[in-house]
Amino acid sequence: MKTVLITGASGGFGTEFAMQLEQQGYALLLHGRDKARLKLTLDALQYPERHRFVFADLSSRKETEELIDSLAGLELYGLVNNAGFGVWGGFAETECVAQADVLRVDLVAPVMLAHALIPTLKRNQGFMINVSSLAGETPLPYMATYAAVKAGMTFWSEAIRAEHQGELKVVTLAPGPSPTGFRDVSGAPKGKGNGFSTSAAKVVSSSLQTLQAGGGYCVPGWRHKCLWLIQKITPRFISLTIMANYLKK
Repeated sequence: MKTVLITGASGGFGTEFAMQLEQQGYALLLHGRDKARLKLTLDALQYPERHRFVFADLSSRKETEELIDSLAGLELYGLVNNAGFGVWGGFAETECVAQADVLRVDLVAPVMLAHALIPTLKRNQGFMINVSSLAGETPLPYMATYAAVKAGMTFWSEAIRAEHQGELKVVTLAPGPSPTGFRDVSGAPKGKGNGFSTSAAKVVSSSLQTLQAGGGYCVPGWRHKCLWLIQKITPRFISLTIMANYLKK
C-alpha cells in the first residue's frame, strides 16, 4: 500500500487530507505535535489500522532533522506539506520568536522535508502537495510575515514543479479564507474575509483533482478564484491601503 506523509494532520486541512487520501487507498503517516489531537484525526478515518503517527515540532531544527532521519528507508509515495500557522497583529508589536517560528514551520521545514524526500518520491513516481495561500499573492499588513512566507512557499513550490516536470507531480495549493481553526491560532479577528470562505473539503478535493491532472497551481473554488482575480487586477499601492484599513483590529 502506498504511503503518504501529511504534516500538520491534527486539524483543518490536515484532517481533510487524511480523510480524502484514505478514500483513495493510501496508508498515512500522520504528523503533529499533539497526540490527543492526532488521535481525533485517526478516529475520523475508516481504516485506522493502516496508519501511523510521527511527532515533531517543526519550529525546531533538531526535531525536524530527527523526523527526517526517522523517515530514512521508507518508500514514501507522497508528501503533503500542510503544517503551518500565522501571527496576526502589527509586526513590531508581536513577539519576534513567534514571527520566526512562522518562517520555520511554514517554509523552512517544508524545504528540509522536500529536499530529503524528493529522491524517493521521484523513484516511486509519486507526488508532493505544498499548501500555500492567497496571502502569498499580495503584501498583508498585520500579517506581514505570514504573507511573506506564503509568497516564498508559492514561488519555491512552483520552481520545484518546473524542475521536476515529468518526474514528480507537484501541486501548489493556494486557498483563501477557510473555516479550519487558523483564525483561532493566529488571533485574527472574526468575520474578516468570510464572504470568500470555502470549505476545507472543497479546498482539499480541488488540490487532489489538480494532482490527478498531473499537478499545477491550484486556487480552489469560485470564491477563492474571485479573490485571486481581485488581487491580480488591483494595483499594489491601492490594495495595501485597503488591506491595512480592513485588517487592522
